[in-house]
Amino acid sequence: MHRTIFSTPIVNTLLRAFSVAYLKLAGWKVLGALPAEAQKSVFIAAPHTSNWDLPYTLMVAFALRLNIYWMGKASIFSFPFGPLMRWLGGIAVDRSKSGNLVAASAQAIQAAVGPLQLIVPPEGTRSKTRYWKTGFYHIAVAAQVPIVMAYMDYERKVSGLGPMFVPSGDLEADMTRIKAFYAPFKGKNSAQFEAD
Repeated sequence: MHRTIFSTPIVNTLLRAFSVAYLKLAGWKVLGALPAEAQKSVFIAAPHTSNWDLPYTLMVAFALRLNIYWMGKASIFSFPFGPLMRWLGGIAVDRSKSGNLVAASAQAIQAAVGPLQLIVPPEGTRSKTRYWKTGFYHIAVAAQVPIVMAYMDYERKVSGLGPMFVPSGDLEADMTRIKAFYAPFKGKNSAQFEAD
């Protein structure tokens, strides 16, 4: 995987200090820790209802000493922002050609040397949506890594890592359990998020 802000020496240390200080001053609590067995994992990023989710996610990742990569629509990687977005950990997703996305993502996780956490928003959009995309689940199964249920609750100003989830292979049953975990959380634009 490409070098990111999280693997850039000195910059990483400075931005971690800034992130911890900013989140504390803004009244946010960061909870949880990455289990040792989830050093390589797929993160669910929910609720995803605002462009503000990205800067907060990056700061929480610094606070928790994570090495994240995140998926975003290809249009935000257009000139002149592409190099910056990739340095921030972004991976462009062309939704019109997503057929090989699961296999490519799983292969990248397996091939990575050292920790790597791939963040995938299940809604796939910041618009109101009722149905979750299951790409995160299929990537985790293909890569044979656990899912970590990451969350951001703007109402209570709490963000962090919830429980680790190992897919059972029963997609419907697993999605019911995952959505039940996310039901209490409120995104910045909470009317756009439904976990049921």
